[in-house]
Order: sequence, then structure tokens, then C-alpha cells
Amino acid sequence: MNSVDIFRLQGRAIANTEDATLWRWFSMLLQDSRIRWRLAHDTWLVSIDHRHVATEATFDDAMRAAKAAFEGPNGRQH
Repeated sequence: MNSVDIFRLQGRAIANTEDATLWRWFSMLLQDSRIRWRLAHDTWLVSIDHRHVATEATFDDAMRAAKAAFEGPNGRQH
């Protein structure tokens, strides 16, 4: 295995961890009926606790932006 293959494997592992964290967060909010989303004019809008937190072109990007906005700069919920 060369260094490029190792780099790719490390990238995949990081992406898998980030995806798992994102979807656990999403599932927790969904279970508690705290998150809502809708598609409006080819744009995904996401609200948490009835507060708009993200607007993005794709569902995945909107959820990632919503999580980042929800957690704030220190990575904790506010």
C-alpha cells in the first residue's frame, strides 16, 4: 500500500466518523421533535427548536450547517 492509498483510507475513516456523528445528532433531534426541514425553491431550510439555523442547496449540506450552527464555535449546544 502506498502513501496515497493510506491517505485515502484515513480520509474515509474520518468521513465515516463525521457522518455517524451527524446522523446520531439528527436522530436525537428528530426523536424529540426538535428539528424540522423543508425544500423551498431548490433550497433546504432547517429549523431547530423553531429557530431557523441553516439554508443550503443540498439536504446533506443543510444538516451539516444546521449542526454547526446549533453547536456554535466551541462545538457545544447552545
